[in-house]
Amino acid sequence: MEASIKIRGRRLANCTEIKLLISHPMENGRNRDPVSGNLIPAHFIRELVVQLNDKTILTANLGGSMSMNPFFSLRLKNHPVGGRLTVRWLDNLDNSDSAELLLE
Repeated sequence: MEASIKIRGRRLANCTEIKLLISHPMENGRNRDPVSGNLIPAHFIRELVVQLNDKTILTANLGGSMSMNPFFSLRLKNHPVGGRLTVRWLDNLDNSDSAELLLE
């Protein structure tokens, strides 16, 4: 299975910019299939967690109103060189994935 999370880190003058792209359908349960007309079941990320060296620095409770394949960007100040950034998500069907990035 291909990883659903792509992480990129870029060192700036006084911080590191982190960009996250998550491949996920993010269905809210109110859309209809254009062919059959049936409702498409809800399938969305409910929790996103970002950790730096095993310490949680961000927890986001998401829902069905997010767009498909959500993109997030954040900046880290004063992080240790060689730090390990871990990103994980859990969806409403109890599917999950995680990815790591070593920071420069």
